[in-house]
Amino acid sequence: MEKENLHAGTLLIILAGCFWGSMGIFVRRLGTFGFTSIQIVAIRVTLAALVFCVLMLIKDRSGCGISVRDIPLYLGLGFGSILFFTVCYFTAIRLMPLSTAAILLYTSPIWIMLMSMLFFHEKMNRKKLGALALAFAGCVLVSGISGEGIPLRGLLVGLGSGIGYGLYSILGTVALRKYSPYTVTAYTFLFAAVGACLICDPMDLMRKCAAAPDHAALFLLCCMTALVTAVVPFLAYTIGLRTVEASRAGILATIEPMVAALIGILVFSEQLTVLSGLGILMILAAVILLNSHCTDN
Repeated sequence: MEKENLHAGTLLIILAGCFWGSMGIFVRRLGTFGFTSIQIVAIRVTLAALVFCVLMLIKDRSGCGISVRDIPLYLGLGFGSILFFTVCYFTAIRLMPLSTAAILLYTSPIWIMLMSMLFFHEKMNRKKLGALALAFAGCVLVSGISGEGIPLRGLLVGLGSGIGYGLYSILGTVALRKYSPYTVTAYTFLFAAVGACLICDPMDLMRKCAAAPDHAALFLLCCMTALVTAVVPFLAYTIGLRTVEASRAGILATIEPMVAALIGILVFSEQLTVLSGLGILMILAAVILLNSHCTDN
């Protein structure tokens, strides 16, 4: 039964990565309405928070309350992870090529592995190191290799996005020891939504919504963005963290850039280069390596 739960958790982590990989479709479409990156983040996390709260009321009404002592934990999840990594990532995109920003974001498995060793005393072995090397190299190839210089500020915020992204696995694992996945995701996104609304220029956001030519289409797009890029993947990832080590989950989630690359080819007619193809194969190899004999430490 334990092994079956581990396999189910692995599949949920991979599913989450696949859904996150579709984010580009929704972000690009919302961008046509004139929303800034931070405003898109605010739309995404606010609607996701509402859905997570409804799910919590349906699935785990007893988990509606959290201990006052755990508020710092959820501040870390909402502000320190979800909001921080997203703001850092979009800032990095403005300061450097998208491919370089993506490479820095996907340093997250490295930070997860280091933090897991420090806080959870997870064991390191050759399989994890090999999978990590394959996954990171694959992300570099899929994202593309930029020869342009990286400003110091861009480097710092890029690395910050990877740390913030990885922090969800660490703090989420801690929160799951006491709360259900529904409570964890609901309060995480509630805190993230509050923070996002404070920095997104809400008056300008409402003006853009009012000026949209088709309000029904915009509302549907916003709801789909929240469901596909936040609700489904974060719930799947959080449930998966109950049975999958944080370091293993971080590497499995690197399937996201591979999916994003495939969507770029199929939806946006982007070309598949030899290096991108090799990167996709390397990410797949990392997932297969990590999942083989998955009960090993």
